[in-house]
Amino acid sequence: MILNQSEILELRGEQLQLLAEKAIWWEKEGVLILSDLHLGKSAHFRKNGIAIPKQANTHIVWALSDLILKFKPKELLLLGDLFHSDVNEEWTEFVDFRMNFPEVVFRLVLGNHDLMSHKDLKEAEMLHTEEYRKGPFVFLHEAPAKVSKYSEYILSGHVHPAVRLKGVGKQSMRLPCFYFTANSGILPSFGYFTGSHTLKVKKDDLVYVTNGEEIFKLSL
Repeated sequence: MILNQSEILELRGEQLQLLAEKAIWWEKEGVLILSDLHLGKSAHFRKNGIAIPKQANTHIVWALSDLILKFKPKELLLLGDLFHSDVNEEWTEFVDFRMNFPEVVFRLVLGNHDLMSHKDLKEAEMLHTEEYRKGPFVFLHEAPAKVSKYSEYILSGHVHPAVRLKGVGKQSMRLPCFYFTANSGILPSFGYFTGSHTLKVKKDDLVYVTNGEEIFKLSL
């Protein structure tokens, strides 16, 4: 069986490749886009007495590394909540990982969990900003309640969007998704143990559901 590992979506005249791995590849600009890694969350949980294996952080970094090696982006654009807690050893591991790709620009749109200092980000050779504009898009961590303040199409994270799929019986399952309206889109969380928010989907919305290996457009 051949898995559908990506879907092409055209937004404002640009082609974006939605990846089953919960990221977007903007080939024309050489930009790999993802959101909400929440690195360091496993250490944060362990500090508070919740048994989460340290390997969870490593698996996120490996998955990111696989995407960088596959697409060879000029720029890695992270839409916030890169790191879940205060700087700790897992931040150091991420910085070591980042140094393996000196040819890639790492750019972070700051999220509410990003507590790293400017010094930490500089040492990681990571550009950072509250919002970032490129082409017809403005990239934010969290979309504003009134999207009309922007003329660009908004791409953001923060929400960890998901939809609940129901079978012919009473069985159901919830899966992460990419969610697009006329003026804004939300990326799924790239990290693990992040939780999710089940969306109330409207008729004219575009929803692409992924299980991490396969992606498909949801028929509404």
